[in-house]
Amino acid sequence: MANPKLTITTPRGTVFVTKFRNGKTKATLKWNPGFGKKMTGYFTKAQMFVDSEVLRFCSARVPFQTGMLQKSGVLGTVVGSGVVRYIAPYSRKQYYGTSRTRPYDKNRGAYWFERGKAVERYRILQGAQRIARGGR
Repeated sequence: MANPKLTITTPRGTVFVTKFRNGKTKATLKWNPGFGKKMTGYFTKAQMFVDSEVLRFCSARVPFQTGMLQKSGVLGTVVGSGVVRYIAPYSRKQYYGTSRTRPYDKNRGAYWFERGKAVERYRILQGAQRIARGGR
């Protein structure tokens, strides 16, 4: 037979600690009804922020001749999905098979996501954390 001994209530939910006669203890967490929906909204906004920031910092590093490669990233990405896709037929070759820099712009070239991530990752993480915690 179970006997509840301890209840801890927070804005997120309640923890019920139950001690059994055989000496075992069980803790049960019950979330507040609106907490899951609210946090899902925050996480969705944070993912949208990350996706849009990846597109933004990559746009300055994507090889640029006509602008179609850069635009294919915008067209091929559903912001909030967590997947950024460059859908131009030649995007794979441009990403893996070319020089890391261009004579016309030292920032543009192959591996544009990896190079951009090395520079922008902490700022994007801070922004996503702020949004996921309920900030704007």
